[in-house]
Amino acid sequence: MQVTSKLPSTGISIFTVMSELAAKHGAVNLGQGFPDFDMPQDLVELVAAAMRNGHNQYTHMNGYLPLREAIASKVHTLYGTQVSAGTDIIVTPGGTYAIYTALTTILQKGDEVIVFEPCYDSYIPNIEINGAVAVTIPLQFPSYFIPWDLVRERITDRTKCIMINSPHNPTGTVLSKNDIEQLRDIVEGTNIIILSDEVYEHLIYDGIEHQSILRYPDLLARSFVCFSFGKTYHATGWKLGYCIGDTGLMEAYRKVHQFNAFCADTPKQVALATYMENKDAYLQLGAQMQVKRDYFRNLMKATPLQCLPSSGSYFECYSYATISDASDTDFAMKLIQEYGVATIPVSAFYKNKTDNKVIRFCFAKKEETLKRALEKLASLQ
Repeated sequence: MQVTSKLPSTGISIFTVMSELAAKHGAVNLGQGFPDFDMPQDLVELVAAAMRNGHNQYTHMNGYLPLREAIASKVHTLYGTQVSAGTDIIVTPGGTYAIYTALTTILQKGDEVIVFEPCYDSYIPNIEINGAVAVTIPLQFPSYFIPWDLVRERITDRTKCIMINSPHNPTGTVLSKNDIEQLRDIVEGTNIIILSDEVYEHLIYDGIEHQSILRYPDLLARSFVCFSFGKTYHATGWKLGYCIGDTGLMEAYRKVHQFNAFCADTPKQVALATYMENKDAYLQLGAQMQVKRDYFRNLMKATPLQCLPSSGSYFECYSYATISDASDTDFAMKLIQEYGVATIPVSAFYKNKTDNKVIRFCFAKKEETLKRALEKLASLQ
């Protein structure tokens, strides 16, 4: 049988391609964004205990209430904002699902969504599958800052949503207070909705304060804010996250969610409701991961690759423009085949495959993994 694809231009993701090549060549995989170290053992035990204690059936479609209460308490502690555990939080099967559901909730055919590129690879397909149009705006290279004057020029009467992501994947940049003020100025007096991807909320470095939309009640009133437990607790395979928004927005969100996943994994939610009492597990995460970033960055000084500094996320980007004219995809292939290290070409994060001769590394790895990768890259020239 033949079907007409809703995503005719979409093929196999670059992450799958590079991971398969890495496996084929026995390469050190610094491409796809997942840790190679274990999640907290205490959390593993709490999940096992939840299953032994019978928490194996459906929970409330909004999520296990004690977990939603723990999330609401965390939001108030970190950002000084009161959100309702009863109406404003929905636990989801991952951060990507949270984003997709938000877009599906609001988009009608012909709506426009402003997206900053490079961007996480699910954004544009999520928009297009809903019949809407992604209006792409390139971040200023090489700093990857948002060109807010250009945003103002691209706003139309069809603009339904602006998507932001901080800390940013793939570049590791972080929004400032000025960025928030620019965004506030643009949306004031409009019906534009903000979708804020904050899955790397706690992976932020150099003493920078995370400018969560949750800090700003006026912006939260028009926003969906999406998070990931997997990124916070080194358990990306859990596919567990949550979305926070204004009560009215979340009522509409729930209508989509209840006929899709209905609810997320119960025993993990029960475990997290207890584990979130350990605030240091997320409050110390940035400092712990910065050690890895700095270790990796120091090792990379032995290569001719030029750092495009990251202040957040799992990732740091590097330019190879001074040593090769090859496309970033070809250069990434070469690193796998000839040097045994897998990365991701940043052109994969642009709809039109913009190639600035930049590749992305994931440094959320054991020190021995990072050291082994850099030993392989030592002869790069």
